[in-house]
Formats: sequence, structure tokens, C-alpha cells
Amino acid sequence: MSLQDTPFSPMDFSRMVDSDDAYFYQVPRLVVHIDDQAIETVGGLFREEIPPDSRVLDLLSSWRSHWPKGHPKKSMTGLGLNSVEMADNPDLDDYVVHDVNRRPVLPFDDESFDAAVITVSIQYLTQPVEVFREVNRTLTPGGPFLVIFSNRMFFQKAVRIWTMSNDGQRAGLVREYFKLAGNFEDMRTGFANPETSPPGDPIYVVMGKKAKP
Repeated sequence: MSLQDTPFSPMDFSRMVDSDDAYFYQVPRLVVHIDDQAIETVGGLFREEIPPDSRVLDLLSSWRSHWPKGHPKKSMTGLGLNSVEMADNPDLDDYVVHDVNRRPVLPFDDESFDAAVITVSIQYLTQPVEVFREVNRTLTPGGPFLVIFSNRMFFQKAVRIWTMSNDGQRAGLVREYFKLAGNFEDMRTGFANPETSPPGDPIYVVMGKKAKP
């Protein structure tokens, strides 16, 4: 799908620092990007939305995936840009170094995973619709795809349409990615933080499931 078939323009996916991502991310950044209550919220989403014993794809992975303790999974495969970060991730069973902005085709067979997640990294995708279509291809029918985001980012590497939007508009933007990618159903969007949580990093989620035949 080309940009001319979407409501977007090339400027929408430009970045302040448009250098090669492999160069930008070659230095490991072993830092946590969201606070403790946000991490707990992310883990709660995984527990609620991803069935036990799933094969999980952690897309745009790094050194922590925030998988909840005690929630069984069959496997978790990371796909990201820095091997040092992913090697230090205790939740990953294996990982692949792959630049989806350079090549959005995912290096996995059809229906390789039962669930997929992108956690606080959606803002860096320059070809999101193509990547979402590939995620759909690699999911089993009915498999959930969770896109979780906060308001934190490496501003210089986030795409322009993201930096120019507020949180509500960003949720709508991710829903548009799902819609344009096609073959997703049971779409849901929401603010994920519990009402009882203290002020901190907001967590939003947009999710859908691969349509069943």
C-alpha cells in the first residue's frame, strides 16, 4: 500500500533526525521509559488480553518487555535494533535484529504467533500500515495485537504526525493504522491506567484481533 492510497503524506512520517535508525540505536539504552505504575499497567494488559501459553511477538523490542510474573507464555520473540538490549531482556526466549523502517516485511512465517505487542514504540514507525499488515500475516486467526503507548518518546526520532498530535489524536491515528492494514476485528481503544493509580505516566492501548475466516 502506497501513501497515495492513505490519508497521509510523506511529511507525516518525516523525523527531526532522519538518519539511519541502525546508527541511532547502535548504542544500548538500558533505561526504563515509563514509571513503575505504568509498567504495572502494561503487565496487567498482557495478563488480561493475551491468553496463557501464547507465542508472543514483541515488536520494536528492547531490554525490558514488562511481561507479568506468573502469567505463562509458550515463548516471546523480540524484534528490534539492538542485540545487546534484547540479550539482556529476561522475558525474551529469542530475538531478531531487524529494521522495520528499512524493510517492513517481518522475517517470520505466516501464523507464527498467537499474539503481538508494541509497547511505547509505535511513534517510531515510518511505515506503520505495512508493518501492521505484516503483523496480521504472522498472527494466528483471533490473535490479539496490542499497541500500547504513553506520552514519552525520543522526540527527534518520532514521526512528525505523532509529535504534532495529542494523546486522543494518537489513539485515533493508531486505529487508522489498523483500519488501513485490514483484516483486524474486535477493535478497542482506551485509557488503561486504573482510576486508583497515582499521577504518573499515562498508558493508552489500541488493540484488535486478526479476523477469523
